[in-house]
Amino acid sequence: MRHILKRLIGGLALVAVTAMGVGDVWAARLNAPTSATPAAGLRVGLNALLSEHVYLAAAATNAALGGRQPEFEAAAAALDANSVDVARAIGSVYGPDAEKAFLPLWRKHIGMVVEYTVGVATGDRAKQDKAVNDLVGYTQDFGAFLSGANPNLPKSVVADLVKHHVLTLKAVIDAQAAKDQDRAFTALRAGAGHMQMIADPLAGAIVKQFPDRIAGASDTPAAALRTTLNLALREHVYLASAATNAALGGRDAEFKAAAGALDANSSKAIGAVYGADAEKAFLPLWRKHIGMVVDYTVGKATKDQAKQDRAVGALIGYTQDFGAFLSGASPNLPKAVVADLVKHHVVTLKDVIDAQAAKDPGRAFMAERTGAGHMQMIADPLAEAIVQQFPDSF
Repeated sequence: MRHILKRLIGGLALVAVTAMGVGDVWAARLNAPTSATPAAGLRVGLNALLSEHVYLAAAATNAALGGRQPEFEAAAAALDANSVDVARAIGSVYGPDAEKAFLPLWRKHIGMVVEYTVGVATGDRAKQDKAVNDLVGYTQDFGAFLSGANPNLPKSVVADLVKHHVLTLKAVIDAQAAKDQDRAFTALRAGAGHMQMIADPLAGAIVKQFPDRIAGASDTPAAALRTTLNLALREHVYLASAATNAALGGRDAEFKAAAGALDANSSKAIGAVYGADAEKAFLPLWRKHIGMVVDYTVGKATKDQAKQDRAVGALIGYTQDFGAFLSGASPNLPKAVVADLVKHHVVTLKDVIDAQAAKDPGRAFMAERTGAGHMQMIADPLAEAIVQQFPDSF
């Protein structure tokens, strides 16, 4: 599992690399704009893990409130695997004792979220109120832990940020319980987006604390671009998985809301770099592969093998069009390389749908985490290609 963990947390592995005597290489690279520094990797890794925490927590509460017990258990197991990865990330910086202390503390607030969800499901107001009070109190413990590890993280600031995380997750659960799917997915995206307000300052504080171990700065424009692209592409996988899961489960209102959130994710990031014309060209191209994924999902739901085969064939062909688009926009992105990376994205998303259709939620959530993690293999080279193409902007 170690190699999987490294891929999932991406740049966090670079923390260890810088401790092995390659600082001079990074010092040379820092003379030119680059998104490929250990500090940027740390920022990307922490954002990836903390945003994933929200998506998996929301998947677990949605399944619990919907009475889908096997799906809830699988989502909860994936959420706990994410918790282990978050703790390992802390341990990679602060050592095994910190990792050992962090994991039960982090798990504690997940238990409180479960208690709140049970209270909502059963209409037990006292249980809900107790869970909320426990969560607000927990924010002080969490703030004390991080401020104790890093003097650049004031306890009150951390506690306030974690309190806001708790409130955004509560908003998701309340919307799910009210069966207001549009509001639930809007709250989900807001809650996941808020985690950057924790991950970014945490990364910056760690870099400031250990400048000799973690080269570069986490707050450069290049690091911000890399983080933005990673988060947007990972969100694409989580929302696509939520949409296909709802579709295969016959939950039409949930599918439509998830599809709407997925379309909202279908990104203005390209336009921010290459301009309005590129954004206008990119959006229908990106939406095209989502339509093909929907076709494949319908084929699975109806057991129409021919429809599935056509969708897979169309998706494989699409990878060439997508590779041509990006290589046309940036000379640093070879068409064949991009096409192969997008093909792998298609295959990993297919794995999610196949597991969902087989009613194997354990395998589905494992495939979802793998598919989201793979998106870093697209986002990282895309970010670096853009930085190299427009060095004056970074």
